[in-house]
Amino acid sequence: MSSTPSPDTLLSQFSNPLNTLLLLPISYLLLTLLYPPIPRSRNPPPTSYTQAYSHLPAKHPEVLLFKSYTPRELSVYDGVNPQGKGRIMLAIGGTVFDVSAGKGFYGPGGPYGNFAGRDASRGMAKQSFDEEMLTPIDQPIDPLDDLTPSEIENMNGWIGHFSGKYIMVGELVEERSAS
Repeated sequence: MSSTPSPDTLLSQFSNPLNTLLLLPISYLLLTLLYPPIPRSRNPPPTSYTQAYSHLPAKHPEVLLFKSYTPRELSVYDGVNPQGKGRIMLAIGGTVFDVSAGKGFYGPGGPYGNFAGRDASRGMAKQSFDEEMLTPIDQPIDPLDDLTPSEIENMNGWIGHFSGKYIMVGELVEERSAS
């Protein structure tokens, strides 16, 4: 007994029309694997520096420096006020975050929209979106003395979440100590 098939056996494999039909796509796939087509660019290669691709954006995004914000200054950044240029910021635990990237959550009409431009510490600690959780901007910053340890832990969890997801742009300070 021989382990190699006889030529008659191989030819009988191709006598079936289905095998012959499948041989064509398999041959095409093997050919494209062995000899891939050369991609042709629609654009000719650049001949000058101005024609070349630039990785620079058309307009550089506005840069915010880390600074101290009073509650009144922070209130400008609610996503609606034209002075805030569409930026959305909020403070938690004395740290101010630029949450403009999450405008669907923190912008006007978003589930956390009432925290925009405000100190959200108490609301985040208590998991409440009520207006009563927000300190009016003309009053001193909420010292959060009456929070329970679990509420403080919850607030710190939010600070950790925001620190990993959004840009820290400043600190929240009282009116008289703002720089």
